[in-house]
Formats: sequence, structure tokens, C-alpha cells
Amino acid sequence: MEELGRLIKVPLREFWEGEASDFTPWLADEENIGLLGETIGVELEVEAQERNVGPFRADILCKDTVTDSWVLIENQLEPTNHIHLGQLLTYAAGLNAVTVVWIAEDFTDEHRAVLDWLNEITAEGFSFFGLEIELWRIDDSRRAPKFNVVSHPNNWTKTVSRISRAELTPTQQLYLEYWTELRNRLEQRDGAINPVTAGAQHWLYFYPFPNLSSDFWLSASASVRGNWVRVTLVLSGEEGKAHFYLLKRDEEDIKEEIGSELEWRENPARKEKHIRLFLEGADPGDRQDWDRQHRWLCEKLEIFHRVFSPRVKALDASDYAPEEEDTAE
Repeated sequence: MEELGRLIKVPLREFWEGEASDFTPWLADEENIGLLGETIGVELEVEAQERNVGPFRADILCKDTVTDSWVLIENQLEPTNHIHLGQLLTYAAGLNAVTVVWIAEDFTDEHRAVLDWLNEITAEGFSFFGLEIELWRIDDSRRAPKFNVVSHPNNWTKTVSRISRAELTPTQQLYLEYWTELRNRLEQRDGAINPVTAGAQHWLYFYPFPNLSSDFWLSASASVRGNWVRVTLVLSGEEGKAHFYLLKRDEEDIKEEIGSELEWRENPARKEKHIRLFLEGADPGDRQDWDRQHRWLCEKLEIFHRVFSPRVKALDASDYAPEEEDTAE
């Protein structure tokens, strides 16, 4: 019987010696800030590192590309302390941030309670996240980061309240109209992809796999800044990784059936695994192009359902062998 590897936790400062000199530049990298954004459900774009706020310097300042609002990120390679809490609130006020992200090696119960309290008492539209950062490796493999969310707002409630009671930003309004038109088109097609309620965010979710757990779903996404639209099969849950690699066994057949090259993203630090198809050069802000984009989304959502549905239903996580990760590269 083949031996299993050993999962080893790595000290943070073994990889990042300093917060400002090592961790902040690493996190500000496009791929890594994308990992953070996926973890908290916010599409992030870095605007500045070590931004001056009076006599202090905020670690990273980002834009939420959906709402066009400021996101402040404060880092610690150590347990949380009162100094960083004070800096966090000072920076947030000085930069007019509406989303605040505090990343640390470990959160004390008191500091987690402070973020929970801030999420309860602040006005609609303000969000506070607390995340613990970890590094892991298997035996002598490369180290992999993992974000654990320890405090977060009730995003769904706040989003619904904001959309129903407050004025939308131009970008939110654009997305709301964009998805409303896609929803209407799907309704007219009367296919396997059931229409969902349109929202003012940059994605829509669909659950087209009857009698299966909610660990499988399809999403349609659009990015005004990125100039693309895409369709994604999302695999989540404790067995998401196994399901991802079991499907990857059929990568060539799936590519042939769909008629396009797919992007397979394992996202090692996250439970969600993605199989994606992009329509590049598609600007959701160009209303003249909406008909083409919506036709493409409808067609690809239906193709994804047709190609993946029988495969997803037949998945058995016990068939997965970890060595498939190496052969799949």
C-alpha cells in the first residue's frame, strides 16, 4: 500500500521574514490578491502599498472593482494586538474605506469580538473581515498559503438591504441590468438552466444538478475592468479536490465535447475548485455587445450542464488517488 504524505504547518516567518518587506509585496501580487478576494468574495484591484495616513502607513489599499469602493488591508505575521487594531481603525477613517480586512497569524478572542461588534453596529455597506494566514506543505513539497476567515459581516443580508434600500453605484446598476437581461433570455429559452434572481454583483449562481448536494454549481461572471465574461463549474465541500481531479481524468474528452480549451484551477488554499471558460475581449460595459455576450453565456451554461451533469452524478471521491495531482500538471 502506498504511503500517504504528512501535512506540515510551516512558520510564517520561514517564508516571509518581514511584514512590509516580504508579506505585503507577496499579497499585493495579482494572483495572491486574487486568492484573498476569492476568500472574502470581493473582486480586488491593488491601488497602493504602504499608503501614508498621517504619520502612519497602511499596508495595502485596494478597490472593490464591483462597487468602486475602497478596501483596506492590514497585515500581521504575529497574533493580533491593540496597536494594529488602533492602526486599522485610524487607516480606515483616514482613507474612507468601506471594507476592512485584518490578516494575522492568530486572532485573540477579544479582537475577533471587536470585529464582530463593528459588523453589528456599522451602517449598511461597511464590512470588517478577520483572517488568519497559514502556510502548509506535504513532506518536502512547496509551501501553500491558506486563509481562514474568523470574522465576517452578514454579507448576504447587507447586500440585499443595500440593493433594496440604497442608491446603486453606476457599476452596480450596470451589473443589475446586465444580469436581468441574461435572466430574461434564459427564461425564454426554457432550458436546463433555470433563471435566478438578478443581483448587482459581478456574478450569478445556478444549481442545475438535481438530487445532488450544493457542493456543485455553475456560475456566470463578468468583469468591466477585466474585459471578459466567463462560465465556471464550481466544486466545493470536503471532497471538492477529489472531484476536481476525477473530472480532470476526462480533460481531453471534456475539451472536445465543449469545443474549447478550459482553465482548470485547483486553488490549493481553498475548498472551491474551478473549471472555467472565458470569452475574452467582451466588455460588459458595452451595451451594444450584450446580445453577443448573453448568447455566448446561455450557450456555454447549457453546454457545461450537458457535458458535466452525467460526470458529476457519477463521481465517487473514494476513486481519487493523490498522485493524480502530479500527473495532471
